[in-house]
Amino acid sequence: MLQAQNTKTAYDTIIIGSGAGGLSAAICLAREGQKVLVLEQHDVPGGWCHSFYLKKHRFTPGVHYIGLLEDGQSTNELYKGLGIAKDLVFFRMNPKAYEHCWIGEERIDLPANFEELCESLGTRFPKEKKNIVKYLTTVRNVSRQLQLIPKISGIWQNITIPFRTKHFGKYALFSVKRVINWHIKNPLLKKILNIQYGDHGLPPGKASFPLHCAVMDHYFSGGFYPMGGGGAIVKAMTNALKKHGGEIKTGQPVSRILIEGDRKKKAVGVQLKDGTQIFAKQIISNADPEKTYMNMVGKEHLSAKLQNKLAKTKYSCTSLMLFLIVDMDVRKAGLDSGNIWMMPNEDMDVLFDEMTRPDITANTEFSSLFVSCTTLKDPTSFDGRHHTIEAITYIDHQSFDSFKDEKQQRSKAYLEFKAQLAQKIMNGLEKILPGIQNHIVHQELGTPLTNEYYINATNGCVYGTEKSLRQIGPFAFKAKSEIENLYMCGASIVSHGVAGASYSGVQTAAAILDSTQDELLAHDGTQEIEICEAEDSSEYPEWIQRKIDNKKSKVVSKLK
Repeated sequence: MLQAQNTKTAYDTIIIGSGAGGLSAAICLAREGQKVLVLEQHDVPGGWCHSFYLKKHRFTPGVHYIGLLEDGQSTNELYKGLGIAKDLVFFRMNPKAYEHCWIGEERIDLPANFEELCESLGTRFPKEKKNIVKYLTTVRNVSRQLQLIPKISGIWQNITIPFRTKHFGKYALFSVKRVINWHIKNPLLKKILNIQYGDHGLPPGKASFPLHCAVMDHYFSGGFYPMGGGGAIVKAMTNALKKHGGEIKTGQPVSRILIEGDRKKKAVGVQLKDGTQIFAKQIISNADPEKTYMNMVGKEHLSAKLQNKLAKTKYSCTSLMLFLIVDMDVRKAGLDSGNIWMMPNEDMDVLFDEMTRPDITANTEFSSLFVSCTTLKDPTSFDGRHHTIEAITYIDHQSFDSFKDEKQQRSKAYLEFKAQLAQKIMNGLEKILPGIQNHIVHQELGTPLTNEYYINATNGCVYGTEKSLRQIGPFAFKAKSEIENLYMCGASIVSHGVAGASYSGVQTAAAILDSTQDELLAHDGTQEIEICEAEDSSEYPEWIQRKIDNKKSKVVSKLK
């Protein structure tokens, strides 16, 4: 356990939480010579990016695919700039269909190329061909201009913002539903173009159009999955942090952020759950605003304005995640490395309301699911016999309110409730993989309470604050708080997702260092990410093929 410090400047910066945002901030600060300490309440680092094992099979609850990993694209530049690119290998998911849309009886694939996507959808919907190109071009323009904003510096660039971001400005205050209705008429096509709303957790009528554009554009070049799951990204980041002299301590829950001053509040350190106090010049919280301000800072230290903002803040939906190990030939059954979004052919806003009702026991199945087979996305994780599948649906956290006060030892009622919900997911999954229930080796269900326990997410939310129009961009919580020397990063600050949260950490570090995002991510060109094809092993480097062969041979030897 960490020992109490005798000086109030034991560290330059203490970071609460080791999610992607906290770790990227830590790397940037440590690289600039700061003495950095990262404190994580869980027993492994990574937040939503961490990996865990069931029966020796790996799962990652918050990493299902990542985009923009080609040379020159933003996530690629992020990892190069953090100095971790050479430590990462990614598999490109099925380029012909990195997303499979199962909408009622309709089956539509989304290819991993902007022009091919336009052509594919145009062929399927010939009357909408021109509208498709116009709409998707608008999506791309809005997203690219949104990405320009944190890069703009200097008087001239600021003066020209209205001209450089005219598409973004035109659509900034509209919902996805409003904008797509201006461009697209076919109801099924609208659903296809909106289906990735699952990546931000708000239906078309409530979702911000610019945010949805950012999500779609993130995947216009396809989806990629890290070899080793999300834990591989965490390992690369923690190794980089330690290389630059930073420290990370797990199993260290922070109970309080230490505040000094009556009129002018100032953060000076943290207090751990066991009473240990550690001091630093700056504190960064990678936790949600509610956890940061109300739980760790304390209401008595907050202005009336901030208290009012916190009271009005809504958090994103939460989820049920069913983790499965199966002894089934899922590829023969029709799966590949692409994700499956399954939903009824009905109004998306109505469906979302139905999904997030407090009572989730009404029907016998969850009809809307996101399904991902990680052993097909990362061939090195497949042992030749068992596949790992993650099936996810969104719900309202109130569904679990009656169990919130239970301690770690869960009641019989809670376990029975979980079993009922797991069966509902299985009943929906049977539509995709008929007979799968006869091939289950092991299963576990993650609930909102699971998310809150392991991730410390408010109400078990999966995307931080709700990404509605009034809670993003200029209305979001800022990196620099009203309390001197207290900063924030993570999904509730800049953006959610692995890349969005990571960039938030870079921007928070830039605020502390009086630098810019681009300056902190400058690299010498020696870093490269290795990308392999999940669907084609013919070009794998020898060491990856050997890794795959060794994995399978272990299972074969056990069967002999």
